[in-house]
Amino acid sequence: MSNKFRNLIVLTLGVVFLFSCTGKQEKAADQQLADSTKIVSLNGAVSEIIAGIGLEKNIVGTDVTSNYPESLKKKAKIGHNRNINAEGVLALKPNLVIGIKKEVSPALVEQFKAAGIKLILLDQEFSIAGAKNLIHAVADSLKQTSRGDSLVKILDADLAQVKQADSAVKKPKVLFIYARGTGTMMVGGTGTQVEQAIILAGGQNAVTDFADYKPLTAEALVQANPDVILLFSSGLQSLGGPAGLMSVQGIKQTNAGRNNKIIEMDGELLSSFGPRLGKAIQELAQKIK
Repeated sequence: MSNKFRNLIVLTLGVVFLFSCTGKQEKAADQQLADSTKIVSLNGAVSEIIAGIGLEKNIVGTDVTSNYPESLKKKAKIGHNRNINAEGVLALKPNLVIGIKKEVSPALVEQFKAAGIKLILLDQEFSIAGAKNLIHAVADSLKQTSRGDSLVKILDADLAQVKQADSAVKKPKVLFIYARGTGTMMVGGTGTQVEQAIILAGGQNAVTDFADYKPLTAEALVQANPDVILLFSSGLQSLGGPAGLMSVQGIKQTNAGRNNKIIEMDGELLSSFGPRLGKAIQELAQKIK
């Protein structure tokens, strides 16, 4: 083989290798979210995941339930996740809006599409598997799969710390009351995220004869006769604390009232079913003992 021909082969292989490497580099670059990407998150759990995978810097706005980590409170707020202000979102000029499918109305979807904004809507199930799926879905959508895997591992480690209830011991009946002052007090029935948290923590819902939420009545309280009454911290505060709750008709006639077993938890921690689900279940399990 002549030196000239040998050199031609080497040159050709070098060019092929160069184009091959360049192609791989371009593909890898395509898989990264641009630093300039501006994200609006419409859900607290979604915001927490975005921050958890290292993209908090890209968030320009969130719904009002997005308060963890603490730094998210400084982000522009565009309404509650079920009542989003479209104009407020558009004013932030995001490249990407991420939310939960069942929380975003078709009219809002059309507004975002008309404005040319990319919209990612995800499913959310209130369970351990659902929390993991949401983490993976957000991370994969933002091309941060490995960081999503890391968040799930942390969640698994937190859940492993939850002490399993003794099957021989009767599960405490827990009544969840959603309160916004004495004028708005609702009892949590079946199918709510708080009920799922209660079950995961080793308790049982004190009310199982209706789904979702119904107004609180003294008769319903006495009939349910919970061992524990659970409220969001903000809800208990709106009633004037434990003393204010004890003045509500029917509370003192329950086991929880007689034993002063009134507990509170941060509402976003307890109900978001995001990366901190394990910590939420740990805390609730300890409190309902």
